[in-house]
Amino acid sequence: MSRSIMHVDLDAFFVTAELRDRPELRGKPVVVGGQPDRRGVVAAASYEARKFGLHSGMALATAYRLCPQATFIEGDFRKYREASRKFMAILADFSPAIEPMGIDEAYLDVTGFESQYGTLKEMAARIKARVREETGLVASVGIASNQLVAKVASDHSKPDGLLEIAPGQEAAFLAPLKVDDLPGVGKKTGEVLRRLGVKTIGQMAQVPIETLKRYFGSYGESLQRHARGMGSDRLSPPTEAKSISRETTFPEDTRDLTLIKASLSYLAQRVGRNLREEGKQARTVTIKLRYSDFTTVTRQKTLDATSSDQIITEAGLELLERMMLYVKQPIRLVGIGVSNLVEPATQLDMLNTKVMARERLSRQIDRIRRKYGFGAIMPGRTLPLRDFFPGHDGGFTLHTPGLSR
Repeated sequence: MSRSIMHVDLDAFFVTAELRDRPELRGKPVVVGGQPDRRGVVAAASYEARKFGLHSGMALATAYRLCPQATFIEGDFRKYREASRKFMAILADFSPAIEPMGIDEAYLDVTGFESQYGTLKEMAARIKARVREETGLVASVGIASNQLVAKVASDHSKPDGLLEIAPGQEAAFLAPLKVDDLPGVGKKTGEVLRRLGVKTIGQMAQVPIETLKRYFGSYGESLQRHARGMGSDRLSPPTEAKSISRETTFPEDTRDLTLIKASLSYLAQRVGRNLREEGKQARTVTIKLRYSDFTTVTRQKTLDATSSDQIITEAGLELLERMMLYVKQPIRLVGIGVSNLVEPATQLDMLNTKVMARERLSRQIDRIRRKYGFGAIMPGRTLPLRDFFPGHDGGFTLHTPGLSR
């Protein structure tokens, strides 16, 4: 029996979340990601802004040149994370088989659920209605026999759409679409296909497999299968995070070691808090520097398992100081992350009272921040950030390539 897969995707998620608080911007070009006079990229653009050629990943300065009348918004990741949590909770009410694909989309296996709602389309309509009523967001839904076609269907139905592809009609649905509409066909793959005279998915489905393999290797087989509407109908349950990281791009390239260290310290605290929220400890700390010529280097250090802000920060600063000995260019970006995540080993911590004290201190700080905001308590290392970035109860607004987190 054919399975039934839904792909539910929030339309212009970050923008729509902002419009809930600023309804006067509805129907106008809006960009989330930061101010155009600062570095960064577009995290999301409203459909009105997209008409001017704006898209996610575009430099904010470029977006401003194309659409100077757009409203540019910094973005608030805390707001988006909470909206995403509510969105996923709604989806879980409709099916226990759910595979999130990031913060704003997910697949649902809804095989056999139509009997509860009349039809799968009626079920999808209920999902859309609940998302709108309970979160103020807008979702588009694609329904098909596999994930790939369901994804294309939801994309094809945007904005605020609902499209069901009947079993057996997958290839016919895909055939007239551009090859770029097929998941997995990126810019380079699309260019090669167009040089071969292949412009539509239907044309790609007819290309001899030997030709596709000659140009794309073993991936050519997958391309042909996908072009013929064949994809996976088995969902993968959510997996635990393998790493946690934060990074920020400076408004201007800098050699200011005080600013770089303060930024790294602040990001380490964010990483530590996320680590404790996941109930994990980490054995590896990694820092990343990107220079003004876009060269990127990383260094890492192995530790005893920890979730302490202080220990993570000290490890990061130690790595930074070593790297800065050889730095000849200004720094564009700094980041820190943890990996090799493990379950807390309390019985081992008891043998080291200093480590235990640091772990307890971090948890106490978490409690204060939950009650009064992340910026309610800051170590001295981060205080120089007050001279560079705006502060609020959520902490400092550092400018990442996409969002302030």
